[in-house]
Amino acid sequence: MRILADENIPLLDEFFAGFGEIQRLPGRAFNSAAVADADVLLVRSVTEVNRTLLHGSRARFVGTCTIGTDHLDLNYFAEAGIGWASAPGCNARGVVDYVLGSLLSLAEVRGVELATRTYGVVGAGQVGGRLVDVLRALGWRVLVCDPPRQAAEGGGYVSLDEILAECDVLSLHTPLTRTSAQPTHHLLNAERLARLKPGAWLINASRGAVVDNAALRQLLAERMDLEAVLDVWEGEPEVDADLAELCLIATPHIAGYSLDGKLRGTAQIYQAFCAHLGLAPSVELDELLPQPWLTELGLDAATDPHWALALLCRAVYDPRRDDADFRRSLVGSAAARRASFDALRKHYPARREVDGLRVRLSGEAPELVQLVRALGATLA
Repeated sequence: MRILADENIPLLDEFFAGFGEIQRLPGRAFNSAAVADADVLLVRSVTEVNRTLLHGSRARFVGTCTIGTDHLDLNYFAEAGIGWASAPGCNARGVVDYVLGSLLSLAEVRGVELATRTYGVVGAGQVGGRLVDVLRALGWRVLVCDPPRQAAEGGGYVSLDEILAECDVLSLHTPLTRTSAQPTHHLLNAERLARLKPGAWLINASRGAVVDNAALRQLLAERMDLEAVLDVWEGEPEVDADLAELCLIATPHIAGYSLDGKLRGTAQIYQAFCAHLGLAPSVELDELLPQPWLTELGLDAATDPHWALALLCRAVYDPRRDDADFRRSLVGSAAARRASFDALRKHYPARREVDGLRVRLSGEAPELVQLVRALGATLA
């Protein structure tokens, strides 16, 4: 069996070496010639896997070690009898940590208390749903827009119009769809962007084309009251450098790039491939996870909760480092910037997740206990 895999997928040998020969390629280097004699394709979101790529190949299984599937032609897979799997929820916690870190920076720059803001989460799947749980556990007001879930479940959701009218913060976590009954391509177009509340913050860690990037650039240039955090961009790895300059935080599609999330994604595809073959999995992720660099923090009962929130989040991950790295890459020719975008992702440093942190409290501190539990960390 020949397995063609994105070189950025970790633990390939540990999970897949027993199935056959593994060949690694950059995700954007997959082409018809490369996949022609591959039985299995293992990809990430940068590889478009469709009829054009696979026609005439012997591939019978495609696994994407990511949450999204907008880069997979699922209709063609069904037509051609090709099995497939994605990794729903694998990097959800990493994205939540990214949003929390971004909110801390936004609050500091604007001089506001996070607890006083109203949050709008658009898309309540694996990522958005977990973010909603954390924000509400912190005691913050959250409105949720998810039309498919609203149609299936009923109440508890609001319209996008209500989000735009009421929310001080919009965090986007919807998949990118173009042909469904409710397409999300340019969900935030020029007309909807213009309806953002005065002083609103927009965070997009879903897919770049969910927001009309040109319209957002024009709006940010005209309205100094707004702030934006963008991790995803239309036309990646091509990035609108002028738009990035107008964002408070700009990063190269790494919101979910925690080490835990990437390893979890590989493990989920391994398990799905075993099921595809009718085999029992023999490798466990828990046996392969490295020890976190920071395993425990101690806080006195008198610790200010606002300070503790920033400490606990930033002790594990602070997106400002990624923002600085990305801004330094936005120089030179377009080709150089595209190469830098991919290089930042390929050589991304190890980063863990907040829910892997243990917190030891000294004395009775009910508010700190609530905070630690809300973040998903463990009380030691």
